[in-house]
Amino acid sequence: MEKPLLVTDFLDRARRHYGDREAVVATTGERYSYDELGDRADRFAAALQDRGIEKGDRVAVLDPNTHYHLEAAYGSFQTGAIHTPLNYRLTPDDFEYILTDAEVDAVYADYEYAEKIEGVRDDVPTTTFVTNDADGVDGEWEDFDAVVADAGADYDRPEMSEGDDVTINYTSGTTGDPKGVVRTHRTETLHAYLIALHQELRDDDVYLWTLPMFHVNGWGHLYAVTGMGATHVCTRGIDAAEIFETVAAEDVSYLCGAPTVLNLLSEYYGSEDGDLTTTGDAPVRIATAGSAPPEATIRTVEDEFGWYLKHVYGATETGPLITTSDARRLFDADDDARFSVKKRQGLGYLGTDVRVVDEDGADVPRDDETIGEVVVRGNQVMDRYWNKPEATEEAFTDRREGYYHTGDLATVDEHGMLAIQDRKKDIIISGGENISSIELEDTLYEHDAVSQVAVIPAPSEEWGETPKAFVVPSNGDPENPPVSTEDLTAFCESRLAGYKVVHRFEFVDELPTTATGKIQKYELREEEWEDEEGMVGQG
Repeated sequence: MEKPLLVTDFLDRARRHYGDREAVVATTGERYSYDELGDRADRFAAALQDRGIEKGDRVAVLDPNTHYHLEAAYGSFQTGAIHTPLNYRLTPDDFEYILTDAEVDAVYADYEYAEKIEGVRDDVPTTTFVTNDADGVDGEWEDFDAVVADAGADYDRPEMSEGDDVTINYTSGTTGDPKGVVRTHRTETLHAYLIALHQELRDDDVYLWTLPMFHVNGWGHLYAVTGMGATHVCTRGIDAAEIFETVAAEDVSYLCGAPTVLNLLSEYYGSEDGDLTTTGDAPVRIATAGSAPPEATIRTVEDEFGWYLKHVYGATETGPLITTSDARRLFDADDDARFSVKKRQGLGYLGTDVRVVDEDGADVPRDDETIGEVVVRGNQVMDRYWNKPEATEEAFTDRREGYYHTGDLATVDEHGMLAIQDRKKDIIISGGENISSIELEDTLYEHDAVSQVAVIPAPSEEWGETPKAFVVPSNGDPENPPVSTEDLTAFCESRLAGYKVVHRFEFVDELPTTATGKIQKYELREEEWEDEEGMVGQG
């Protein structure tokens, strides 16, 4: 028999089996059981319907990782509406574009970010505006707690199909207007199943929300953690001291963090005098993605924090997660050689066809040298781009028909493990030679004076392009760094082939990043190439 795959099933299951157990530790100090979380979601659903929201309408959520986001999301799901989470680091102009493009009917916005919506509300089709502190926000906003208190718990859950749209996640828009990635009940549900399996989620897990919930629905943890009946520990941002304190105080067993977050934790850990408590009673595992973490970072996380690291990979369009380096039969848990395996993007998730293909769409050899583009086919891959049929067709038909094309360049080893070499736009073509910016970054991260680094192609009269490194020094002072550019060049010369050596450096106090901590190299590229007609690699 067949049963429709619906995202409403996740909260339904948690309420059925874990109703009296703790579901959420709120940033405001409250603790909610699954019965209480479910009741608040029901009331928000009823309130939405009272305000005219119907199946297929779009409901946007602009919120850091608080319990309100969970309640607004599940309340929306239960009405058959399409959840549209917003990146809280965007500008009012970005919000105006997204709210208009998606024709959003209602928006819930955290008090800290509501002013960004208030500034454009007369220019968008949205008619319902809710916040969690109406008194602290300018304009006419309804208060979330008052709304759910006034609403009854009865609402009409419409008949839904697993093929119905359920979320629209907007990409960053680094090469034009943001694109809305449309996902169905089916794609979200199957991705959440894969998360539960590959991330080893259990009902006694305590999950710390360091990954933004808006980011592809928190990599599916919005569903998977709930469906397993585990505990959500909410946050309002990334603070290293608070993360360590919360891990210990709440017995956190699982969290996620981009390599830049791992680096932040490592720096804080190294700056503390004496022993820093890094775990509670439960062993801790952490998932990282975005770019390959340097081996030195993995070593710190596992050998000093005592956490188990899982390196995963994907994109907004792919669910996001499609591969994992957690292949324990391929490394010895006590051998430092495991770090070289764990920094790879790894093997495809169950039911996921991940390939690396050449320009003709043929699989590259498993020699760990030949570079091709990563393409993927799987049940967790997006349905389409919202109102962009041409972009959808291009994404699935470039090199290999029917596969989503990621734009990432990789090699494959004898076991079929992927290792991303670069983005198409980040590969450096110097004198006709392809140079991986990731390889150069890994090398520079080994230097004690380098806290963070991003390498991009810079214009060169002699070579067309040449590597340039933007370095955040370990002392945080770009005016007086603890190392010279000559020393860094010499460091590279001792470890890299001559044509790969970095000769250009710029010390900076910070690198541009996304809300998930992923470095935005395109900003650095645009600034570096603004006076040039074009790039050799067209990045």
